[in-house]
Amino acid sequence: MSEFLVIVESPAKAKTIEKYLGKKYKVKASMGHVRDLPRSQMGVDVENEFNPKYITIRGKGPVLKELKTAAKKAKKIYLAADPDREGEAIAWHLAHTLDVDTASDCRVVFNEITKDAIKESFKHPRPINMNLVDAQQARRILDRLVGYNISPLLWKKVKKGLSAGRVQSVAVRLILDREKEIKDFIPEEYWTIKTEFEKGKDLFEASFFSLAGEKVKLTNEKQVNEILSKIKGNEFAVTNVTKKERKRNPAVPFTTSSLQQEAARKLNFRAKKTMMLAQQLYEGIEIGKEGTTGLITYMRTDSTRISDIAKEEAREYITSQFGKDYTAPDERKEKKQTNAQDAHEAVRPTSVLRHPASMKEYLSRDQLRLYKLIWERFVASQMAPAIMDTMSVDLENSGVLFRANGSKIKFHGFMKVYVEGTDDTEEEKENFLPELVEGDKAFSKDIDKKQHFTQPPPRYTEARLVRTLEELGIGRPSTFAPTLDTIQKRGYVALDNKRFIPTELGEIVLEMILEFFPEFFDVDFTAKMERELDDIEDGKIAWVSVIDDFYKDFEGNLEKAEAEMEKVEIKDEPAGEDCENCGSPMVFKMGRYGKFMACSNFPDCRNTKAIVKEIGVKCPNCHEGNIIERKSKKKRIFYGCDRYPECEFISWDKPLPRKCPKCDNFLVEKKLKKGIQVQCVECDYKEAAQS
Repeated sequence: MSEFLVIVESPAKAKTIEKYLGKKYKVKASMGHVRDLPRSQMGVDVENEFNPKYITIRGKGPVLKELKTAAKKAKKIYLAADPDREGEAIAWHLAHTLDVDTASDCRVVFNEITKDAIKESFKHPRPINMNLVDAQQARRILDRLVGYNISPLLWKKVKKGLSAGRVQSVAVRLILDREKEIKDFIPEEYWTIKTEFEKGKDLFEASFFSLAGEKVKLTNEKQVNEILSKIKGNEFAVTNVTKKERKRNPAVPFTTSSLQQEAARKLNFRAKKTMMLAQQLYEGIEIGKEGTTGLITYMRTDSTRISDIAKEEAREYITSQFGKDYTAPDERKEKKQTNAQDAHEAVRPTSVLRHPASMKEYLSRDQLRLYKLIWERFVASQMAPAIMDTMSVDLENSGVLFRANGSKIKFHGFMKVYVEGTDDTEEEKENFLPELVEGDKAFSKDIDKKQHFTQPPPRYTEARLVRTLEELGIGRPSTFAPTLDTIQKRGYVALDNKRFIPTELGEIVLEMILEFFPEFFDVDFTAKMERELDDIEDGKIAWVSVIDDFYKDFEGNLEKAEAEMEKVEIKDEPAGEDCENCGSPMVFKMGRYGKFMACSNFPDCRNTKAIVKEIGVKCPNCHEGNIIERKSKKKRIFYGCDRYPECEFISWDKPLPRKCPKCDNFLVEKKLKKGIQVQCVECDYKEAAQS
């Protein structure tokens, strides 16, 4: 019989931990929360200090029965849920259900699922931290008060199935505000002048910088032509050469937010997918003779801190692989981010010695890609800065000055392993300039003048929105992915070319919410609430007082909204075709999985069909059908024949209406990391890639 019972959230984690603890320990999984507020009612007594009414979650009866049976046989029970607020709350609910004294040493926490970390954590059990529990409880009750009061209002005034939430509504607001900025944006004309210079056999590019020693903003072609008219001939004198050495430091190890952003940039992963894969890597993967092993530390964190042991192991690895010059200087200190709880370490590999290449046979393709990203980021963070030689050259003719900037890597440092991605299409590149000294002559070739217009701020990608939410202090590491998922499922926003655009429904719902609850869905107010939840966790303030302060004003706004909010009817958009069953017009409807077409004669006629997007290409297989755009179960776009299943033609790449000039087969557009390339599906014919 096992002497000790350990309860974790997931079976995968249970399997890994049981292997490390030995025969005296039985490890069981609670499968997440076992108690929660009821779904059928508010479950919060606003008249009695917001006392929550917790019930066993539907379907968890058999799990609880199994845990209670195991608990009766155990000498001691350890609660080992995740090391965050939610994990502490799960442990607290389990303690109440299994009659475990919350003040006893029943709580065990660890940041990584490795043998040493697990064994060490069981040497230091502690009581349940009620400040953490209260902070999580306060969040849950706040969200319930908002959601279960405003959502029914939206059902009555707009349509069923809508919801409002403290964080999700602010996220929608950010997307809508950005869309308004884009619509209100007035482009401004500006011009650039560039030319290629020749110095001996060397060619290099420079841009117009100043006229008669003063910087000039080029706003029209007339101004540009006046400047160009001042240039006499094509000989320019080198008037100034500045050389500098610049250090570039590596990015710090991943937090939850930066991991989601970088996985979106480099791997094209949605936030939800990143967190799912990270969870698998954290809970444990079967690694040959090692057995089930956790490969990364806990993935919900806002800290960039790493342990001294991990730091030392990384430094030894870097020295052995690249040499001592590539190891970070001893004095480098991690800077704590503003608003960071810093509860546990950054996201890092549990051992730097598990090189991604050695993990290839054990991981799925996507698991490996994410693990490689985490491993490289961590290793690079412990490496020496890169050293860049930079050079700036001024070239003058008749008071017209052009400037050329160049750089080259003198010492790769951390860049030998990893360079952080950016949200911009252009990343820093080496630009070589020839050796030049003051007094040298260079000769301009063709001068290129170009008209440009300023661009509006870009729409939010998932990565940009996560970064913005974090910078504003909205939400916490565990909330980013679920928030983005919810606002899309509700139909408030949609993704277009990987960027968020608001829907008509999103605009209507947010407008109604802001009319009656402006301060509660304000960015600053939501950030303030997050800080107050942090204060509860730190024991600085009681959770009931935070909820009470919020509800006093909220209740008044709610009463006003129930009395004055007008009913809105969202008319269905005509689809432009008639129902083949009854002849009534078809309309566009918004469903759980996006837009679809339905008969306007519902419920008498229940005909529905998917929206078909033709691309103007005849099927290259059967030559009868038309190629249409489809979506896979994972929402990935592919192309198929509209005569399916008679014709089973499919292609992940977009077919084109023209044929290959070399072999007469069909051409496709293949998406590359930076642009699109037209190529043949049969022979080696390719056209130059276009951005």
